[in-house]
Amino acid sequence: MTINRRDFLKVSGAGAASTLITGCASQGGASAMKGNPKVVIVGAGFGGATCAKYLRKWGPNIEVTIVEPNDNFVSCPISNWVLAGMKSMNDITHGYGNLSKHGIKMVKDYVVGVDTGKREVKLKSGSSLSYDRLVLAPGVEVLTDSVGGYKEAEAAGKVVHAWKAGPQTAHLRKQLEAMPDGGVFVMSVPTAPYRCPPGPYERACMVASYFKKAKPKSKIILLDGNPDIASKKGLFMWAWNTHYPGMIEYRANNAPRAVDGNKMIVSTEFDDVKADVMNVVPKQRAGEVCGMAGARNDSAGVWCTVKLDSFESTTVPNVHIIGDSVLSNLPKSGHMATNHAKIAAASIVEMLAGRPPISVPVVANTCYSATSDTTAGYVANVFRFDKEKGYVTQPDGGATGQGDEINLAYAESWAQNIWAEALS
Repeated sequence: MTINRRDFLKVSGAGAASTLITGCASQGGASAMKGNPKVVIVGAGFGGATCAKYLRKWGPNIEVTIVEPNDNFVSCPISNWVLAGMKSMNDITHGYGNLSKHGIKMVKDYVVGVDTGKREVKLKSGSSLSYDRLVLAPGVEVLTDSVGGYKEAEAAGKVVHAWKAGPQTAHLRKQLEAMPDGGVFVMSVPTAPYRCPPGPYERACMVASYFKKAKPKSKIILLDGNPDIASKKGLFMWAWNTHYPGMIEYRANNAPRAVDGNKMIVSTEFDDVKADVMNVVPKQRAGEVCGMAGARNDSAGVWCTVKLDSFESTTVPNVHIIGDSVLSNLPKSGHMATNHAKIAAASIVEMLAGRPPISVPVVANTCYSATSDTTAGYVANVFRFDKEKGYVTQPDGGATGQGDEINLAYAESWAQNIWAEALS
């Protein structure tokens, strides 16, 4: 890689997209609007919270309401570190209190319906919210039905995916602590696309890091539904060979078909794998509210296709989808969700003022993965929008082939900064 890291981070940091698009979003946008348009945002994760902030920054007369059922934000990035004992659940849990200072209204509730004709969001409490523009940022829905026996085993506490950071993350950590030395941890990687492509491989590293110290006779069997490691292959192969030789057994093309919580068996097309701890991560699709809005509109009815210069649905007017629910060549990462958020916010400000969205957005993605308790690596890319091709990867990005101590420090700094970007 020839790019200078310092120069690259000038455009790949948490605030990069605001630097790139602020000019387009501030050319009289608020003054050109009529009245006080209403934007409702569903979901207060990386995408939803960031979008709300920038809507208020660039369109201060816009009434912004976030619907979010949870009391706190729990970060998926860095959650694998909890499994290694490097972080606690408190370290990755943050409140929403700072959002109110931006004039954002928070509604703690569940969405139970979306009427796109009336432009209305229906809530579990029985109330409803009208909107001029609706932003859906629900993350992903984990398809536990796609694995036989999963729901029964999950209900019994025998298997968790922990792909939405929270109680399942803490439960999985407790299972690892209770596992005997010499036990087998079986985890899986869903077929792409899925949230956070390098996440499962980082998880294998973090669990191995814990085993190396606390349960050195233990083993990890990694069942990958993909034909090969889906992200940062060089980095993870280096980590497994350097830090954990003989501890991680990788099996490609081995998607779990069923789990048996009583016998603690994960079954694939090829064999039955006995486990002491099962961490099966099923396939995923766009969040449930996207289905309510009729926005799961790809050929399989699974993901949301959007106009990539504004993130407005290609089939549902006035509805924007951001983050992991979007079908595109952009990675499903927390960093990318904040970039979606800023482009959507800028575009909504322009469209509410009667102007077209920004014409050539540029976005950046940086994703760190810890490879041990002392090392980490990254992948970083810049993408420029092309009306014919979509987002085109720009030269000189890529991934590190080995981890090191400085990138572990960068990873923690990245997390602190992007949490602040979304929530403060």
